[in-house]
Amino acid sequence: MKLIDRIKNIILSPNTEWGIIDQESDTPISLLKNYLLPLGIAGAIATFIGSGIIGTNVMGVKIGGTLTYGINQALISLLALVIGYYIAIYVVDLLAPTFKSEKDLNKTAQLVAYSNTPALLGALLAILPSISWIGALFGLYGFYLLYIGLPIMKKTPEQQRIPYIIVTILVMLVLYFIVAAILAAILMPIFGISRVSEYGI
Repeated sequence: MKLIDRIKNIILSPNTEWGIIDQESDTPISLLKNYLLPLGIAGAIATFIGSGIIGTNVMGVKIGGTLTYGINQALISLLALVIGYYIAIYVVDLLAPTFKSEKDLNKTAQLVAYSNTPALLGALLAILPSISWIGALFGLYGFYLLYIGLPIMKKTPEQQRIPYIIVTILVMLVLYFIVAAILAAILMPIFGISRVSEYGI
């Protein structure tokens, strides 16, 4: 299925689309290559423009606005997406039997990848730092997509759906922020960036 069609369908008609996705034979690698990376690269470009070219002001203090900072932030966003995705699918799949759900890495990869669609679209708003927080809110719809997708993709019983989705959301959020923090700690010194210098102090 074409990328644009999948994005539109999973956002506008998730009940129907999860049923279609369940019949497909995607793998973690194919989903990364054909779905996550195109959206992730678009988000990374938006992040580069927003943080590296435009920058932002917080209480009169300029943050970012340098090409080095923009490249660093773009790399962090893209690498965090890829690393977080792989860790998440293995952890969420490992937890499946705990919630009486089917253990199937390919189905878990589909669930994780496609439920992240709203967050990936929201990342495009990073191009304008002043409204990037709105993009972060897009991810909330991804929680609903997870809720709809679990019984279809993982055959999760109704009584297990809420506990499983809570644990899945926590795993995905915690993993993303931990991976992003580790990448920032590694990449910022490589680029000669310190948090102090970027705040103009």
